[in-house]
Amino acid sequence: MNDERWLLPAGIDEVLPSEAAELERLRRALLDLYATWGYELVIPPFIDYLESLLTGTGHDLDLKTFKLTDQVSGRLLGVRADMTPQVARIDAHHFRREAPNRLCYLGTVLQTRSDGFAGSRSPMQIGAEIYGHDGVESDVEVLRLLLATLRTAGIDNAYIDLGHVGVFRGLARQAGLDRTQEMALFEALQRKAGAEIELLIGQFDLPADIGAMLLGLADLNGEDALERARTVLAGADAAVQAALARLQAVANETRRWQPELPIHFDLAELRGYTYKTGVVFAAFVPGWGLEIGRGGRYDDIGRVFGRARPAVGFSSDVKGLIALANGASPPADAPGPVLAPWDVDPRLQAVVDALRAGGRCVIRELPGEAPSQTCSERLELVDGQWQLCPCAVPDA
Repeated sequence: MNDERWLLPAGIDEVLPSEAAELERLRRALLDLYATWGYELVIPPFIDYLESLLTGTGHDLDLKTFKLTDQVSGRLLGVRADMTPQVARIDAHHFRREAPNRLCYLGTVLQTRSDGFAGSRSPMQIGAEIYGHDGVESDVEVLRLLLATLRTAGIDNAYIDLGHVGVFRGLARQAGLDRTQEMALFEALQRKAGAEIELLIGQFDLPADIGAMLLGLADLNGEDALERARTVLAGADAAVQAALARLQAVANETRRWQPELPIHFDLAELRGYTYKTGVVFAAFVPGWGLEIGRGGRYDDIGRVFGRARPAVGFSSDVKGLIALANGASPPADAPGPVLAPWDVDPRLQAVVDALRAGGRCVIRELPGEAPSQTCSERLELVDGQWQLCPCAVPDA
């Protein structure tokens, strides 16, 4: 009889020593990076009341969230599938700052289904958010920090896709669509299904000029999409024009800081449409079809917690970054572990302590343990002094 108890659920992984070391190095480097930009670390709980986890993001996260009943209160709990609503609660409930508030977070989330670029249902989510500033500058700061995150992980060939949910939202209002019609068109736009969009426009009996603009959104992508949008969306109302202007301003300001960065536009890409309120963005690398980081503006997310402040942020998956960048392994010439005998000699312990304080790995050899082939040196007593000596190469 086959014993399959060692198998893991689909999309759930265990991290072995070499990858765990890479994961920890990158985790430390990213949190240190965020600290130098002024972002304070918060650690939300892994499990929370369901309504708190879904607040602000609405039904976008509902299908991704594992649910269970609290045996203490009888209320529904959820295992966090995204940390953004929890961080919004922390800003609204625990801080009373009127000035912009910069927060960052890092931790495992659990999802019923995977949509991440590493295929994991338990990604290690990392992100940063600014609360209390509604301006192009905060949009651009989080974009720049996302790019710095990717560079720290060893990814230096990323490009950015920019969009704005206000373009489609404004056109939907101008067309007088009800919620059902709006979401039907939204779903078709996400697939860029031109024939389906055209069919829906006919079913909704929309005016020809509005229908042409909605149909045109599916093709407004690429580096020159904003230029073409000025013609295609010339008849759009003020809300749409304001969204296009904000998008252009974010692109212009980003180019001031990073003129070499490739910026693409996609006016039909509406990530997080039901809760995002402004600019949305995603990072990609050539040859990889999935986003490696995402973000945008979600100004209303803290309203239910009693403090609806402007908010913008991004998130990524540390495990996915390592998989895509092939890690940040130590240099090949880094010294290997040191082997020390099982000896209580205080002089030996002093040498071991000094080596460990300097960052070297020292392994105490257990009685009967075979000599480690990973150790490059061993401590030996030579003329009354404990000294580092080369490890003998085992016979083949």
